[in-house]
Amino acid sequence: MCLITFAYKSHPEYSLILLANRDEFYARPSKAMHFWEEHPDILAGKDLEQGGTWLGINQQGKFTAVTNYRDGLKTKANALSRGAITRDFLTSDQDPTGYLKQLLPKQDKFGDYNLLLGDQSGIYYQSNREGAIHEIKPGTYGLSNALLDTPWPKLIKVRSELARALSNTKLSSKKLLGIMSDSTQAVTSELPDTHIPLEWEQLLSSCFI
Repeated sequence: MCLITFAYKSHPEYSLILLANRDEFYARPSKAMHFWEEHPDILAGKDLEQGGTWLGINQQGKFTAVTNYRDGLKTKANALSRGAITRDFLTSDQDPTGYLKQLLPKQDKFGDYNLLLGDQSGIYYQSNREGAIHEIKPGTYGLSNALLDTPWPKLIKVRSELARALSNTKLSSKKLLGIMSDSTQAVTSELPDTHIPLEWEQLLSSCFI
């Protein structure tokens, strides 16, 4: 998953509103959101290659999502799957802060990631590109393939559109889905430099790829 926007404690009815697009090669096998047979309390998509997930919840009220951090100059040989981090949180008995504290000593074993974890106690963000644990305060946020709220054009667009949608207390699922369906690419001058070819940077600049 490579583009997320979410509003936390910013709506009178819903404590968390989250929209997300997952970007992945079609050749990588996956299964759409479902209750897992081996863990019937988990509702999530599944990466059939590594057995993890990019976004999921469980019936105990836990939530988690992960994106990769894009850096064409840095690759990790034999890195552990990021989807294992989210899966293991959903199957653990730990709260978000406890889970993140035990994750920090081994964070560099995984591919570079951005991680959101939450339950009734709060929502937290952590990336192994910086190591710190951040508690999310009420507000509207965006997360793509850089650190939280890095102002890439597509992130600014979906975050702004979500904030605008929240001004109407009666939310429309059709309108919310439409926010993530924009395939307009950013102009060259606005593209981030993640050390990949310019044509790929352009291709990856739209909300919906």
